[in-house]
Amino acid sequence: MEEKAHATKQHQHLQRLHCSVKNYDWGLPGRISNVARLYALNSGSQFHPDEPYAELWMGTHDSEPSFLVSNGAQRVTLKAWISQNPDVLGEKVLQKWGCDLPFLFKVLSVGKALSIQAHPDKELARTLHKLQPNLYKDGNHKPEMALAMTDFEALCGFITPKELKAVLHTVPEVVELVGAANANLILQTRDQDGEEKVKPVLQTVFTHLMSASKEKVTDAVNRLKSRLHKESEVRQLTDKEQLVLRLEKQYPADVGVIAAFFLNLVKLSPGEALFLGANEPHAYLHGECIECMATSDNVVRAGLSPKHRDVQTLCSMLTYKQGSPEILPGVPLNPYVKKYTPPFKEFEIDRCILPQGKTVVFPAVPGPSIFLVTVGEGVMNTGSPSKEQVVSEGDVLFAAAYTEISVTSASELHLYRTGVNSRFFQAS
Repeated sequence: MEEKAHATKQHQHLQRLHCSVKNYDWGLPGRISNVARLYALNSGSQFHPDEPYAELWMGTHDSEPSFLVSNGAQRVTLKAWISQNPDVLGEKVLQKWGCDLPFLFKVLSVGKALSIQAHPDKELARTLHKLQPNLYKDGNHKPEMALAMTDFEALCGFITPKELKAVLHTVPEVVELVGAANANLILQTRDQDGEEKVKPVLQTVFTHLMSASKEKVTDAVNRLKSRLHKESEVRQLTDKEQLVLRLEKQYPADVGVIAAFFLNLVKLSPGEALFLGANEPHAYLHGECIECMATSDNVVRAGLSPKHRDVQTLCSMLTYKQGSPEILPGVPLNPYVKKYTPPFKEFEIDRCILPQGKTVVFPAVPGPSIFLVTVGEGVMNTGSPSKEQVVSEGDVLFAAAYTEISVTSASELHLYRTGVNSRFFQAS
């Protein structure tokens, strides 16, 4: 209790943060990107209307750290400030993860597909970091969750054996690339075959596809494109076929165009979330989302990317689980707040839509939180009028452990909070 009282007394005011931006070429142009808008408001800078703005980073990762907003000339990173004030993390977080935030919070504005990728589990991350530290920047795993702000599309996980057989019957270009013998291995699997029988077959076939020569891939993609254009004149193309044509425009002659037939196409509405465990293949395709992950930047890529591809590592690390991923609708905590709790200790997200003139309370929790205002304005209070802060869109604030926060809206207010997963505190 003493530790709790000390943290509460010393750091109950909220720390405003200046955050960093990534201009990857898959981002949305500044004029329509939430990342550009929020970054400009957060940093007081201008954005370029035609340049891509992809990711806003909020947290302590060394690649793009957040800084405390202070009057002094010295810019202090959130990470450095936490290391000087470790009690802001709360005892349990400090014991488990040391003097750092276990989560990294982001906004993503996706204009075109990201690479087909997966994030390594802890053991593989440590090995990759040791062997190729210039490519794999840290030794941590990177489970993540995407919470849609707009309609959002992604490829995620492998389709079912039944759906895969249908692909082999209807997409000759896939058979061409994997070879008739490999295609037959899948067609000969039976519905009653367990995962342990199907998994090695899927791994063999997918590895064969992803390892195909550039010439073969180019030829197959070109044939696929001209066939689908012809067929679109006489029938409605499926969602997956339309997607494949879109991907081909973005990444011509790329094996990822064909690989998309192996993966589930997932469509999220605003307020729905998708979580991705380690070693699961995925690619975000279009839309804007709030994203949270363990503090890591490790990505193993194998398609739809001009960046370094590590096909053998990717194909050997995947789980090859088949079937649609779970969509989280969020659990209502009160009329204004929904909680999204993935099966990972490091993080959870709260989404708050607060009508004008209403107040909501975020109870004190035993770990740190970061708040982001995306729409509107209001007041955040940590216990007394002197601790009141006027907040508006683009504001990012760090709250120490054991801080109760009430929020009152001056106009409709959209607010996201990320913190350590509640289940971690219940279990420990």
